[in-house]
Amino acid sequence: MGSGDVKGKSQKGSAQKNLNAGFVVAGLIMLLVYLVAQHFVVSAPHVVITEAQEIMDNIKAPGETVVITEAQEIMDNIKAPSERVVIKEAQEIMDNIKAPNETAENGKVECKMEGRSDTCEVDGDVRTNGTALSVTLVPATPTSSSERRDSEWMIRPYSRRFASLKKVTVTELHDPAAAPPCTVTHDTPAVLFAVGGYAGNYWHDYADILVPLFVASRRFRGEVTFLVSNIQFQPRWLVKYKAFLQGLSKYDYVDMDADGEQVIRCFRHVTVGLRLDKEFSIVPELVPGEHRLAMPDFTAFLRETYALPRGSTTTTEPGEKKKKPRMMVIHRGHYRRILNEEEVARAAEAAGFEAVVTELRGETAEAEQARLVNSFDAVVGLHGAGLTNAVFLPAGGVVIQVVPYGKMEHIARAEFGEPVADMGLRYLEYSVAAEESSLMETLGPDHPAVKDPDSVHRSGWSQVFELYLAKQNVRINVTRFAPTLEQAINHLRRQQ
Repeated sequence: MGSGDVKGKSQKGSAQKNLNAGFVVAGLIMLLVYLVAQHFVVSAPHVVITEAQEIMDNIKAPGETVVITEAQEIMDNIKAPSERVVIKEAQEIMDNIKAPNETAENGKVECKMEGRSDTCEVDGDVRTNGTALSVTLVPATPTSSSERRDSEWMIRPYSRRFASLKKVTVTELHDPAAAPPCTVTHDTPAVLFAVGGYAGNYWHDYADILVPLFVASRRFRGEVTFLVSNIQFQPRWLVKYKAFLQGLSKYDYVDMDADGEQVIRCFRHVTVGLRLDKEFSIVPELVPGEHRLAMPDFTAFLRETYALPRGSTTTTEPGEKKKKPRMMVIHRGHYRRILNEEEVARAAEAAGFEAVVTELRGETAEAEQARLVNSFDAVVGLHGAGLTNAVFLPAGGVVIQVVPYGKMEHIARAEFGEPVADMGLRYLEYSVAAEESSLMETLGPDHPAVKDPDSVHRSGWSQVFELYLAKQNVRINVTRFAPTLEQAINHLRRQQ
């Protein structure tokens, strides 16, 4: 046999060996892609496989420099056919893939950290501790990979992420032996939230806590336990809204701060935190559970909770003398006042209303205030927490928001305009002119707050609040206001 024949066979054998190695590598990559695809079908959504993604990220176009670290390691691990093949990355991927029944037994944590709020839904063997303010998911069996660490999330149990409150530590354990034993076992799911942040302001009570709590818990139809933290800073809050909480839950709430260090409460499901998807309103598509909710569901719940008698505006029976719709003119006792509210009430009566100037006090029992507001068909008030009482108006009612001078319409519409419309009420807006604002007298027509409101907005929220909300009163031009009153009365008359 000639040397040329040996050399030819050697080259052919080398080429064949390289070709075989190429087929093996291609087969392994296809296997990895298949396993990743299967993983995303059957595995829990919070498991992330970085190795496969890094391989994909490192693959370049044919004309680029190819740097494939993991793929190169796979090729380095390929031995002759008689030797053992060791592929670390593929093994790690396989370790992360759980069978469906294993995932169900060990439970899952799904956290949503976007928008205004951070929340977690924890399913499985869930254990809470008030002293540590912790929520822990305990697996039924240890996870298959000993290298995996416990997963942890820090959740502020309030609908506004930047409120100053102690956070809840949510932990997903990977070893059940590390879990403390249950001392109290509950048969219901739970919702954990805090009374704090901006609670105590009437609008924030509803926008930040009560509406989000309704959204989070209504799906349980009363079979839910409320875990409440931060109570010591707002002790009267739970007294004021006791009937509301009892309308959503058949069980006494748990004061998390009062639970001792050794108290471990166990649940099958815990919702941690409250979501705020829209100011003082509900986004039906984002409501958890099988049934969609909207703001008319919330206002109907309030009518049921406080036994409000009127579900619709004033009507006149056939043969009966036509009744005048009733309008409440909201009185504010401190800043941001309507200085000529009695004149506004007379203008409303001239338009066809029975008008009453009313002060709504924060210390009034919620049920009493709800029944008072429910007796009216329309409310008019300067932008402020008092307009929150629109939730108690009968369906088809009218809300007229008087917007302070200073280009405040966008704030007014976000906080009241859109929510009121979502409730199924008619929303009307009256924007105060510079001549109707007290700023004209206190600051003068040449002050930037009067002459150039945009410059105030550019200077930041603190200046906007101080000048347009904290230091401004208005004197409404009733002639200019008359067309708005006419729209309101015409809307209500069409319903009679």
